[in-house]
Amino acid sequence: MKDLEFEQKRSMSRIEAADQLDALAAAMRKGGNAPLELGPGKLSLRIPDELRCELEVEVGGGEIELEIEFKWQIGPDRGESAESS
Repeated sequence: MKDLEFEQKRSMSRIEAADQLDALAAAMRKGGNAPLELGPGKLSLRIPDELRCELEVEVGGGEIELEIEFKWQIGPDRGESAESS
């Protein structure tokens, strides 16, 4: 069972897609508890200094699919003590 899952599917312009990627990049640069605007809503994520990334490109059926996936452990950042809040 997942603790939280958020999925959003919609059509958008190239500019809107770039804006969403810019917002994600800004949140990742900030790190810590970063607010991330996702269309009409906002989600706050704790983004650590180290994370894993998977990039996948599939071509077939007349479409190109580009998938970028970031994963990280839930818990304190490296260097933070478990007691700090």
